[in-house]
Amino acid sequence: MSGLSLSANLPTVSQDLAELPDASDFSRGRDDDASSLGSDSELNGMAPYCRTDRYGFIGGSGLNNSLGQLPVELILHRETKWLEMMAHWEKTMARRYRKIKLLCRKGIPSSVRARSWPLLCGGEAKAKKNPQKYQELEEAPGDPQWIETITKDIHRQFPFHEMFLSPEGHGQQGLLRLLKAYTVYRPQEGYCQAQGPLGAMLLMHMPSEPAFWCLVQICEHYLPGYYSPKMEALLLDSEVFVALLRRVCPRAFKHLQKHGVGPLLYLPEWFLCLFTRTLPFPTVLRVWDAFLSEGVKVLFRVGLLLVRLALGTSEKRRGCSGLVETLEKLRSIPAHLLQEDTFMAEVHDVPISVRDLERECQVQLVKLRTTRPEFQYNPENRLAGAKPIFDAQQLEDARMGREAHGSHSHAFLIPQIQVEPPSSPPKEQRELEKASEVQGQKKRQVRKKPDTRGKTFHFTQKPIGQTREERPEPGAGKRKSSFYLETWF
Repeated sequence: MSGLSLSANLPTVSQDLAELPDASDFSRGRDDDASSLGSDSELNGMAPYCRTDRYGFIGGSGLNNSLGQLPVELILHRETKWLEMMAHWEKTMARRYRKIKLLCRKGIPSSVRARSWPLLCGGEAKAKKNPQKYQELEEAPGDPQWIETITKDIHRQFPFHEMFLSPEGHGQQGLLRLLKAYTVYRPQEGYCQAQGPLGAMLLMHMPSEPAFWCLVQICEHYLPGYYSPKMEALLLDSEVFVALLRRVCPRAFKHLQKHGVGPLLYLPEWFLCLFTRTLPFPTVLRVWDAFLSEGVKVLFRVGLLLVRLALGTSEKRRGCSGLVETLEKLRSIPAHLLQEDTFMAEVHDVPISVRDLERECQVQLVKLRTTRPEFQYNPENRLAGAKPIFDAQQLEDARMGREAHGSHSHAFLIPQIQVEPPSSPPKEQRELEKASEVQGQKKRQVRKKPDTRGKTFHFTQKPIGQTREERPEPGAGKRKSSFYLETWF
């Protein structure tokens, strides 16, 4: 930028700085911009005083909106809890997962998402098992066809975020490398257009390597089959969603059925992109926090709630006279209904459990295999959240440890302790032991003499000369017992 234009605009710069409160914290003058080494704003030629909200979006709705901001003391308290849990992550996951689930529902602090998301989804454990793997994938040439397709889609991912403004900036280039690495890692799946928002979302919060392994975990364990060429998992979940909608919100289900609005007209954008293109960004973060903790159940709950908010009342359905109007209603839910705290509270109240999903998946799977014999997707490969993924990784580590022990047993000699049984005693000693055992048994069988001190006994004296055959008549003893009464003390 020439010095002439800088001097000509200098008075205007001073006026703008005076009008904007704390402008130095959010924007820089042209002299400062000139020294920002290759920033996206400089490369894209953005205006020097574009302000960003707390999430990095230029002119975002969160710039002056403090409704969703928590008190600083509460944020520090939650950060301390997360730091304590992450310091002993395996122990906390094994014994106190319910606490992690509750804190994820409350919202993970922004300062710890870079560490907590890889821990929740198992990406950090996956990276430790595959050191230097991402560097190899990043350096691999890749398929030119996939690279060309990814390059065409890069500019569509969060175009108003400061990280993805410039085609030559580190945001778009990093996303290109990440998605290309995934095509090399899973060549049978390749690239899906919906993976772009996921990769961009992850890169906003963490470096490229942990972001890559988080993307791998989402595609392999949370949503397996979603990003494959046939998308059979999405087809199955769309049928499951309709069945659950019929139970949770029957009036909205009848309205959609009446106007021919099938789930594939609105559900792919919701589920494939994990609502990154549907909800406000603060709400998206809360949805991701819960999704990485509890799994695909959260996506169904959010989708059912969106349909209920859009078509739950007769007034809202009255304005939707056809397919186009209904789809527009689903896309234009008022923003005040999507505020993160109130929205997520309603999401967790939707009466859908993991057992309901599994049961409905089996029902719809039988129907799909009947109508489509080529359908091969198996929903058993999907893991329902952070705890099942953690348990599966622990079992895999134990199995690999046993295999490693068996394969290297010839190289390492592990000392074994052998305990020999005692030598048999001589014959005389065995006879003595046997006799002592018999004597002990006899002692245990002898009845103990009762203690009669301080007790009174009543008995009749036997008449002298009476033989055993001569028995007294019945009642005779009773009549004469008083003459032979004796008491002993």
